[in-house]
Amino acid sequence: MALGGGVFLGQSKTLPGAYVNFVSLAKAGAPPSERGTAAFALELDWGVEGEVFTVTNEDFTERSLSLFGYNYSDGKLKGLRDLFRNAGTLHAYRLGRGAKSRCDYAEARRAGARGNDLRVIIGENAEEPDLFDVKAFLGGKEVFSQTVSSAAELTDNDFIVWDKEAVLALTAGTPFHGGENGEADVSDYQAFLEKIGNYSVNAVGAVSENPAVNALFAAYAGTTRDKTGVKLQCVAFNCAADHEGVVNVKNPVLDAGESAASLVYWVTGIIAGCEVNKSNLNKAYDGEFEIFADYTQKELENAIKAGEFTLHKVGNSLRVLADINSLVTVFDGKGEAFKDNQTVRVIDRIAGDTAALFNTKYLGNVPNDESGRISLWADIVKLHEELARIRAIEDFSDGDVEVLQGDGKRAVTVKDKINVVNAMAQVYMTCVIC
Repeated sequence: MALGGGVFLGQSKTLPGAYVNFVSLAKAGAPPSERGTAAFALELDWGVEGEVFTVTNEDFTERSLSLFGYNYSDGKLKGLRDLFRNAGTLHAYRLGRGAKSRCDYAEARRAGARGNDLRVIIGENAEEPDLFDVKAFLGGKEVFSQTVSSAAELTDNDFIVWDKEAVLALTAGTPFHGGENGEADVSDYQAFLEKIGNYSVNAVGAVSENPAVNALFAAYAGTTRDKTGVKLQCVAFNCAADHEGVVNVKNPVLDAGESAASLVYWVTGIIAGCEVNKSNLNKAYDGEFEIFADYTQKELENAIKAGEFTLHKVGNSLRVLADINSLVTVFDGKGEAFKDNQTVRVIDRIAGDTAALFNTKYLGNVPNDESGRISLWADIVKLHEELARIRAIEDFSDGDVEVLQGDGKRAVTVKDKINVVNAMAQVYMTCVIC
């Protein structure tokens, strides 16, 4: 006997039978977004040019020599060590266009002055005199070793591209020469910002004392936040942008040979890495630079009023005075709360998670009717309830979210209200003496 069976869209089948749909339980979109991703424009002696390359904290620890030309512990990398104390992932971009070093046998894999520290040693193989033992060193570190009969057999690696037509000859050490770093100008920073727009990041930084460069970053932060809806913060030195998207670093670095703006490394890391329910207020500086922080009480008060992200002395340590951004001017729609970076992190989390939820579950899939809007409302409420659970917001009720029909048949309007929790900053105590 033939019976009906299979899946159904509506209850309109003719044959008797069992029609069963198996569906996945709908979830409230993508998992909550994690923080800890930074983007940084870097002036380097070695590395990929003209492209963004991604480095995790683990990559930096284990592969810094091939990525940046120096061992992890080298003084040249202390800025990046400062950044990675709090950042988990870095989207890096090398500024400028340099020249590659070379010798009679090979060319450096990357451009830059660090390539001049490469050298090739070619010796006679002890067991087979017709063969050559070819070694290459970067500084004092061996980065290549191979026994071959001719250059055609040599294998390229992360440091060297061999001239397969070269004639090998015994040498106690043939140095590379001609490597140069490219000079970075404002257009290089502009190229970085254009490329980094394709990546999801929490904070963007660059070590620069050039007002034109810092103004460019401030403009980028304003454009991405206010016009394109990409929620990130830029970190810049001595940049009074008057915008919640820009963190204006006040303290100069005193180390000889280092840019005064080098504290931007560490601040970019803590801005990117701070969780949505945390604050950098009173965070101790654990980096490697010598920081100027000899400010009076009045100067510290003025720094907060001016929207300057400042480290101050607390005993023998330096600590974050206030986790603030450069916003100074407030108005209806953007009040005092927007000056606090903890508020910015919460609203950025809501914006990102709501966009991910809508784009993955609702866009093009769910009808814009009462049931569809109720479903969207329920999912947004779940996102907010999670923020309340981790104490990022408080006093939330589901009535604070409204999802309504928009002006067009495909449009949805969401009205939302939140109360952001901030970390304790002051205590006012009255003690009655009996």
